[in-house]
Formats: sequence, C-alpha cells, structure tokens
Amino acid sequence: MTQTKIFKSGEMGPQEVAAVAADLAGGAVAVFPTDTVYGIGCSAFCETSVRQIYTLKKRPFSQPLQILIEDVAMAQQVGVFSAGALRLAQKYWPGALTLIVPPVPSARAWTCGAKGLGIRVPSYPLLVQILHALKGPLCSTSANLHGQAVLTDEIKLEKTFDSKTDIIIKGGTLSPVASSVVDLTDPAHPRLLRQGAITREQLEHCLGQILE
Repeated sequence: MTQTKIFKSGEMGPQEVAAVAADLAGGAVAVFPTDTVYGIGCSAFCETSVRQIYTLKKRPFSQPLQILIEDVAMAQQVGVFSAGALRLAQKYWPGALTLIVPPVPSARAWTCGAKGLGIRVPSYPLLVQILHALKGPLCSTSANLHGQAVLTDEIKLEKTFDSKTDIIIKGGTLSPVASSVVDLTDPAHPRLLRQGAITREQLEHCLGQILE
C-alpha cells in the first residue's frame, strides 16, 4: 500500500510545486487537476511508473498515453508538426486540444506501436508550473478506471486513488468535458477523433481543411 501525499491545488506554493516535480522526476505517479478532467500521470521517462498507470487503470497496453508538455516549442522536440498541426497548436495551446502527430525517433517508444503521438499543452496554472519545474513531459491519461466515466469530483477521486498513487492534488469539481482530439499523422487527411471543448467548426476554420 502506497503512502499518498495529498495536496489542495489552491494551497500549493513554489516549494510544494518543486517537491511534486522532484517526486515525479524520481518516478512518482500523481493524480492532478487539469483544464479539462482530472488526469493521472508520471514522468514520461520513468518506464516503471508508466506501466503502473496502465495497471492502476486496467488500461490495455496497446493504447498509448498522451504527452502533457509545457509549450509548443517543447512539443516540437517530441513530435513532427505539419503546417496545419502547428496552426492548431499555436491557436489552441495551451488549452483543451490533443494533437496526434508523428513522433520524432526518440519519442517513438511512447506510442506503443501506434502511428502517432498524442500531445497536449494544458492551461491549468498549477499543472503548467509543475511541468515547468519538471523540465520534461508527463505521460498522462484521464484519472478513471478504463471504460468507466471520468472522475471530476475530488472526493470520489481521493476514494479511488488514495493509497494507490504517490500524489493526489485536489482541485475541486472539474468540468466533465475532455479535450478535443485531432489526428494529423496524415496531414492530407486530418481526422477528428473526439469533439470536446473545441468544436469541429472551430478546428476546421483554423486548419483550413475539412476533418474526416
């Protein structure tokens, strides 16, 4: 059984942010609020911790986690961005948009054999601070058991993950709306995999293309 450190997002200062980032760099698994739903994540470079997330969620290992990263420039260090992908990133990041793009060779292992890598730059201020302090990407997914509804209530969140993860950051009740997901692995045939906070019409207007 894990001794879980529990924080409230509104009470975390620079010292707590630095401590959480250090724990993540050392292999901790954390549950945290985002600008969409609660997420569960770990340093993308900690393979054991990534496997732990799959086990906790009962998620098939064939389904890759997304990458949360600090800004567009860092995102371009792990993914290959077409002109259209870059337009969407510059328009909607930080925010509720996940872009699936081809990985650079060094990031290919994060895709679990898939053609693309899902990347998002979140806008939740505390998470941005943690990513900045971590100086690296997080592998992340929604904080819920695979196939079940996402958790948006901090009480249910704590009951589900207390003693199972190293860190829980409570941020109140969040929106149940997840990020929109656009697959741009084939720039000529972009696909909308999920409409979330950003609509199809908004995405197509920015991209200048019809989404399949």
